Amino acid sequence: MSPGIGPVLRTIRQQWRLSLREVEERSFRFAQELGNQSYQVSASWLHRLEREEHELTVNKLIVLAGIYNLPPEELLRTMCPVDTRPVLLRQLSSPNATMLLTEGPLQDQARYLLPDSPLPDQPPDETTLLEAEDGLLPPSYRRGIIGKRDLTLDPMIPAGSIVLIDTQKRAISSWRDWKHEFKRPIYFLMTGESYVCGWCELDKTSEWLTLIPHPLSSVSSRRWRYRKEIESIGRVSVVAIRLTE
Repeated sequence: MSPGIGPVLRTIRQQWRLSLREVEERSFRFAQELGNQSYQVSASWLHRLEREEHELTVNKLIVLAGIYNLPPEELLRTMCPVDTRPVLLRQLSSPNATMLLTEGPLQDQARYLLPDSPLPDQPPDETTLLEAEDGLLPPSYRRGIIGKRDLTLDPMIPAGSIVLIDTQKRAISSWRDWKHEFKRPIYFLMTGESYVCGWCELDKTSEWLTLIPHPLSSVSSRRWRYRKEIESIGRVSVVAIRLTE
């Protein structure tokens, strides 16, 4: 272990305003995502580490890096046999305090969602799947932008919003385990004519897919033959809402 790493990690944790227990909870989710309990960090272990009474293993360094957004992602990939970017994207680890992003690891994390290339002043007419930027996102993630004519989830997700899509989660969930509309799964889909984004329901035979609009939207539900007339690109994991034109 590098000399003085314990106090450094304690300072970083305190800057994020995270308790030892909160770090433990985040590491547990991280370990579940990777399917490897060696990535789990207990509060007592971290307390001893910060007092330099423990050795820091590679796996523990990786999970703490993911929670604190500390080292560059390229360094994580050289140290870890699995690609941790999809896990970090799903977790989108965030501080307990609101912060203004200027530079550093949090700003780098924000670039996962918002493309470096400038967006048009006006949203496109149709919902669009944005071009992939090589090296920025894991291969399984894509971004899309909601078009003016796609009012499915308006006003919750208005035109111009950027959505981050996990293409590994293409299956339409049949479980109604969400407690409110903000937890309901949102899907990015492709029809024979355009892309659409919204809540979905399948009939009992999974033959028909119905696109469900927001209760305040001005549009009605629409229906297609699943996998014949419409296909799921993936599940939306993060949304950046455009508040001004």
